[in-house]
Amino acid sequence: MKWQTDSWALCRLTGCIGLLLVVVPWFASPAGAATTKSGGISVQIQYFEVKRVVRPTLSNIMRPAPDRGLQGAILGLKDNNSTGRFLKHDYRLTTHIVPATADWKTAARKVLANPGAFVVINAPAQVIRFMAGSPSAKSKVLINAGSGDDELRRTLCAPNLFHTLPSRAMRADALLQFLVKRRWRRIFLVSGRRAGDVKFAASIRRAMTKFRARLVAEKTWLAGADLRRNAAREAPRFTQASEYDVLVVADENRDFGQYLIYNTWLPRPVAGSHGLQPVAWSSVVEQWGAAQLQRRFQMVAKRGMTGLDYAAWAAVRSIGEAVTRLKSADAAAVRDFLRSDKFALAGFKGRKLSFRAWNGQLRQPIPLVHETAVVAVAPIAGYLHRYTELDTLGVDRRETDCGG
Repeated sequence: MKWQTDSWALCRLTGCIGLLLVVVPWFASPAGAATTKSGGISVQIQYFEVKRVVRPTLSNIMRPAPDRGLQGAILGLKDNNSTGRFLKHDYRLTTHIVPATADWKTAARKVLANPGAFVVINAPAQVIRFMAGSPSAKSKVLINAGSGDDELRRTLCAPNLFHTLPSRAMRADALLQFLVKRRWRRIFLVSGRRAGDVKFAASIRRAMTKFRARLVAEKTWLAGADLRRNAAREAPRFTQASEYDVLVVADENRDFGQYLIYNTWLPRPVAGSHGLQPVAWSSVVEQWGAAQLQRRFQMVAKRGMTGLDYAAWAAVRSIGEAVTRLKSADAAAVRDFLRSDKFALAGFKGRKLSFRAWNGQLRQPIPLVHETAVVAVAPIAGYLHRYTELDTLGVDRRETDCGG
C-alpha cells in the first residue's frame, strides 16, 4: 500500500533504523494505546500536524522545509528509544499529517479518539484551542510544538496542555533585554500586515514597556513596494524617521524584512524577525553539547535543525524523561510530573528546562542569532526574577488567567 511504502521510504531517508515510525493519513484508524507489557513499557506518541498555507513571498530562496517539526519528533523518538531499550521501554510514533485545505477538525477528533495518551501538536493556535477544549482530550497529555501564540499561554489553562515552542512574548522579551542592555533603547518598529506580524509587533511593544525602551517611530510596510528590484531606493525612503538606535522588524512570513538590512536611512542595526533574531533554535547554536545534537539531527533529516524541530524534539523527549523517571506511562501521572518541580529536561541550552506550573510553558533560554553565529543568549545577566531568571521571558503568572 502507498502509505506503507512511504513509511519505509521515510525511514530510509531519516535513518530511523531500530525505532518504529508509523506514518498514517489523517483519516487513518486509531493508533495503539500505551500499554504495560510483561517486563517493559510500551509508549504510544501521536504526532499531529496541520499544514500551514504557504504564502507567496518576494524571495524565492527562503522556502521552509516541508517536514519542519516532524523530523524533530523522529529524532526525539530515536533518543527516547536509545535510553529506553536498557529500561525495556519501547516508544512508538504515529504521525497524522493534515493538508492545509482538509477538514482539520474531523482529523483532530479522530486523533483524540485514539487510545494513545500523548499527542504532540504542530498546528496553528485555533487547532490547539479546539483540541484542548475537547472533552476527549482530558485523558491525554497534549504538547503544543507548533504555535507561539501568546493568548494560548494567557487564557488557555487546561492542566493537560503544555507548550515547548517559545511564545512570541518570550522571544520579544529576549530581544528587548539584549537591546536595553546595550542601551539601544530608542526603537523604530516596522511591521507587516499579516496576522502573525501584528501579533509579534504587539509582543514587541509589550516588551518595550516591560524593559523601559522607547518607541520613537512605527510604520506598517507598504504592500505594493517592489523591494526585490528597488530595495536600495525604496527601503531608505521608507525608513526615514527621527533618531533611533535600532530598527525592529515584525515580518514572520519574510515578505520584506530581509531587504531592510543595510538599506536603512540611518546606519542602524536591524533586529526582530530579521537581522538579530530571537529564536527557539538555530543551526548556529553549538555550546553546551548542542553541536552533538546538531550532528545527530543532520544525520536524520539531512538539513539543519529549526525552532519547530527543536520544539517537537523537546516534546517527545519530555514524555520520555517523565516515563523514565516515573517508570510509568500513565497519562495523569506524566501530566502531574511535568508540572512539578521534580521535572527537568537537558535541552542543550545551558540550563535544565522545566514547565511553568500555571500555564504549561517550557522555560528555556532564547538564543539571539544572526545567519552564522550566536550573539547572546537570554535571559541576559542582570535581569532578575524571584523564582528563576528564565521567568523574565514571556508571560508571568500574574499576567495570565491561570492561577495554578
